[in-house]
Amino acid sequence: MSRPPLLELPPCVRAYRLPTSRGSFAVLDAGDARRGTALLVPGFTGSKEDFNGLLEPLANAGWRVVAVDGRGQYQTGGPRDESAYALWELAADVVAQAAALDADRVHLLGHSFGGLVSRAAVLLGGAGPWASLTLMSSGPAAIETAQQQRTKMLLDALAVMDMESVWQAMRELDVQEAAPADEPSRLRAEPPGLDAFLHRRWLSNVPEQLMAAGRQMIAEADRVAELAAVELPKLVVSGEVDYAWPTPWLDEMADRLGARREVVAGAEHSPNAERPGATAAVLDAFWGSL
Repeated sequence: MSRPPLLELPPCVRAYRLPTSRGSFAVLDAGDARRGTALLVPGFTGSKEDFNGLLEPLANAGWRVVAVDGRGQYQTGGPRDESAYALWELAADVVAQAAALDADRVHLLGHSFGGLVSRAAVLLGGAGPWASLTLMSSGPAAIETAQQQRTKMLLDALAVMDMESVWQAMRELDVQEAAPADEPSRLRAEPPGLDAFLHRRWLSNVPEQLMAAGRQMIAEADRVAELAAVELPKLVVSGEVDYAWPTPWLDEMADRLGARREVVAGAEHSPNAERPGATAAVLDAFWGSL
């Protein structure tokens, strides 16, 4: 679970609901688009706030950056029907979100599960609406075996427990498994109220959305060859290590895609939250090179 590096939004950020052809979505919107527009799609159990640390530096660099809560995530909401969160439904939402930004073309970035959604969005609509695709800590197919087992445990819990009970069980497991030196996000100063925010965000997620996303990460097929066939500039970025998709998998995926490959020093699965300044610099350099 990503731990946002800040909760108080900079003055340049606007929070509102973005109307689209597929409903409205909660977004954080920063910058004036003088160099272009980017849409940021969060991952499993995450939200738009996972990108808080990127918004101001990218806006200051001349980009309009829009981070979104997908359907069923945090402040967007959604139906209590797992079929509503099929991957292609979420992909169609992303295409609609990009269209609603009123930009010529949009740089698309997906973090973790959001990368699978973003990949599906590109495969759904082709290169047409996109200026580039960035896959951040998101791999070629299903997540690593040990993480599949953890995700299956979460799915089993969601099927029989309420969200508060699942939260408490996850906290207990985190305490049992805690290894302070292993997680960069634990080594930096965190904003006041972060744990309360994470609790509130968890309770606001639609359980069926979490269940559908978890099943997708366990079963996702390798679609790298299909994506490579789409003529679009691509970036694969990650931390130095990754527990969901090991970095050698990401290296190989980048080669198969013909994509630019960047590694953010000192980060793990969430470079956007763990090392936002360095991550923003990587994105600025990539988008600017195009």
